[in-house]
Amino acid sequence: MRDHEWACVGRPTWLAALLGALALIASSPDASAADCPGHPNALGTSRILVVDPREHPRLGAMQYKETLPLRDHEVVITFDDGPLRKYSNQVLQILADECVKATFFTIGRQAKADPEGVRKLVAAGHTVGTHSQNHPLSFNKMTLEQVQPEVDQGIAWTKAALTDPSALSPFFRVPGLLRGDAVESYAATLGLQVWSADFLADDWRNISGAKVHELAMKRLEARGKGILLLHDIQARTVAALPKILADLKAKNYRVVHVVAATPDRPATPTEPEDWLVHRPSDETPVAHWPAITPTNLAGADTRARAALDDFGNLDLPPAAARTLPKPSWPRPAVKARIATAPALPAPSAQLFAWPPAAPLSARRHQVVRVEGQTATKPAGRPVRLAALRRR
Repeated sequence: MRDHEWACVGRPTWLAALLGALALIASSPDASAADCPGHPNALGTSRILVVDPREHPRLGAMQYKETLPLRDHEVVITFDDGPLRKYSNQVLQILADECVKATFFTIGRQAKADPEGVRKLVAAGHTVGTHSQNHPLSFNKMTLEQVQPEVDQGIAWTKAALTDPSALSPFFRVPGLLRGDAVESYAATLGLQVWSADFLADDWRNISGAKVHELAMKRLEARGKGILLLHDIQARTVAALPKILADLKAKNYRVVHVVAATPDRPATPTEPEDWLVHRPSDETPVAHWPAITPTNLAGADTRARAALDDFGNLDLPPAAARTLPKPSWPRPAVKARIATAPALPAPSAQLFAWPPAAPLSARRHQVVRVEGQTATKPAGRPVRLAALRRR
């Protein structure tokens, strides 16, 4: 039922048709950079990618097997932890100067403290998702009871900041990317799409803006495309962002804006393999056998046991001639030899007595049996304990 909270309902029919047409045009492969008045050389946003969170609930090559179906040299820019007026407003202005659209994952208490900052994101045309209420770095250890209020309150306070609550996208990013079964399962029940990232710029570390720019471009070029994770609450990010955008344009990268599908805005057509982090190819052997569908054999029809007639005419002799006596075991000759074999005498119980009746140092005689007669032979020299100690 909660999935329907994300749907945009009650819009006029003509408006729905118009929005659908605009989405198809914007997401088409031929879409060029957006018109940017006053900035003719702006980077712009090349296209809009519409995704269905229910079909692809977890994204990001850093942690999941699926990521966004981007083409080569396409980038999705995302920001976490805002809004923080001091730096978020500067980030918004830098993006506006280049007509670039991004995705912002807001913290609930930040939205509560600065609701106007959240409304500015939507007014500028950016996508807004959530990032929990208090940003605890323990989601990987949390129980479901601990996860629920963090996720719910983050959504509630962000919606409360918006003039139109339906403008909030069903996108969620786990703080610190510390994913866990509880938060992923709960997000799925809400119809949320959990976002990780494809590469980072380490802008939360105590490094310079120049280093943030260097890491962002180095890691992007290593992948060729992907989801970049930044933070709009850091001065170093504000310093690095103009250089990152300038490099993206100089190196022919294109920015993609991601939005969620609604009943009025269908998902961009894609193939299942487009979402895979490691796409199969003819040069790469498949690592896993295909899954076998379980079959219930309890109600399956059974056939009678096969007979010789089921295999055709084998030209066998008549039934009377085919009756062969079963061999007995053991065979009679072997059985007779066993019955006449001589039996050895039973050993004397004294052979197993311990300790022996005579001391070890006493001279003993051994008894041997030779063809039914007994004979004695002297034993060897007795073993003295002193000799054993020397050894």
